[in-house]
Amino acid sequence: MSKKNIKAVERRALLKDFRGKDRAALTDELVALRREQFNLRMASASGQPARPDQHAKVRGKIARLKTVLHEQRNAK
Repeated sequence: MSKKNIKAVERRALLKDFRGKDRAALTDELVALRREQFNLRMASASGQPARPDQHAKVRGKIARLKTVLHEQRNAK
């Protein structure tokens, strides 16, 4: 299995996990991801070496989570 396929499988699993949760759990997850994003920004601003790929991963997770929240809101 190629690296690209592995990432696609991981994204689908994450979406499946998000879709299995209720709105309150998703909101809590969003708060945790926003906090993680803030901590990464503060770490890079203070000069601590952070892995730059983490910024993109957190942004992607936030986008997927907000998509699921939007889907749930429109389904009602």
